[in-house]
Amino acid sequence: MTQINTATFMKFPFDIRESGTCTSDRSAHIKEVIEQVLFTNSGERVFRPEWGAGAQALVFEGNNSALWQITRKRLEIALAEATAGEVDPKSLTIVVGSAKDDPGFVDGAGEEQLIIRIGYQLTTINQDQKATFTLGQGG
Repeated sequence: MTQINTATFMKFPFDIRESGTCTSDRSAHIKEVIEQVLFTNSGERVFRPEWGAGAQALVFEGNNSALWQITRKRLEIALAEATAGEVDPKSLTIVVGSAKDDPGFVDGAGEEQLIIRIGYQLTTINQDQKATFTLGQGG
């Protein structure tokens, strides 16, 4: 296996144990970066106030297609910047919707949940990845 495939990155959230700092492999690291972008509010980082998508705040908005389109666009921009060099920006697919749109939806359960599905390709190892995040009650 080449050095590119076995790269290690500092784990997020940070975890230090007796053996030292915990690390993540490349695919886990990119998922951690995506989580950081999703759950960091704009203005939360002092030296990068524009960084982050603030998805947690969306829980208090109306769960409709207008919100989904704005969220998708905001995430496309934020993730393209945050994953530059690791993820091909053309491969980013972001689907935002409610639990009601999920094939396994049970009527009345989770209607207030916002579901974000992100697909991407790791450029260095040419591997497709997917991540799903559920926000809201029970998410």
